[in-house]
Amino acid sequence: MSLRHTIRMRARAVGADLVHRGWRIATDVGATGPDDARGRRFASMGAASYIAFPPGAVFGEQFVSIGAETLIGPNVSLAAGMFPGEPLRVPGGIAVSIGDRCMIGRGSSIVGRCSIVIEDDVTTAPNVYITDHNHTYWDLDIPIGRQWLTEDPVRIGAGSWLGTGVVVLPGADIGCHVTIAAGSVVRGTIPDFAVAAGAPARVVRRHVEGEGWVPPLRREVATPNWWAH
Repeated sequence: MSLRHTIRMRARAVGADLVHRGWRIATDVGATGPDDARGRRFASMGAASYIAFPPGAVFGEQFVSIGAETLIGPNVSLAAGMFPGEPLRVPGGIAVSIGDRCMIGRGSSIVGRCSIVIEDDVTTAPNVYITDHNHTYWDLDIPIGRQWLTEDPVRIGAGSWLGTGVVVLPGADIGCHVTIAAGSVVRGTIPDFAVAAGAPARVVRRHVEGEGWVPPLRREVATPNWWAH
């Protein structure tokens, strides 16, 4: 190995270490909390909540409410309106409401114009898409992308889990303690205490009082003490 190559490799190792250290510092310092100037742009942001760095597209913060102890992962797009500065008229002034102790996975998108309510203790895996509006396609003389929008409120019930790549469309009403399988597309109502899968998502398992989970689980897993409240 030549001296030049040895010097180059050592210089690269030092440079790589500096870049990673700098990125770790940027990740820590760049996170948005409730006491930061950017955090105060939101309609509300509860104690100990954070939006990780780097963020995705974030705008319309004055129409977004975030509860306490909620973590929004890196590269999450969180927006009220289709574009920055869009004038919105929404009930109570909130287009997107995220509850307490939620975890929104990296690369996800939450885009609301009328009402998206994510209740307490909801967790999403990465790359989940949640919206309450979509383009219409009725007019055959106008490209779909230029036609105006339809809207329908969305709710995701407390304690629910959305797997990787789930799409939640306008009008979805997901109950409490619901699991949505990875890659599913949800529109319509999913009842409490259910598991749904598919495109469109359909209930594949439910908890029935007096019977338990139907069909039965293959095995039950005890919850570790550190997750217990």
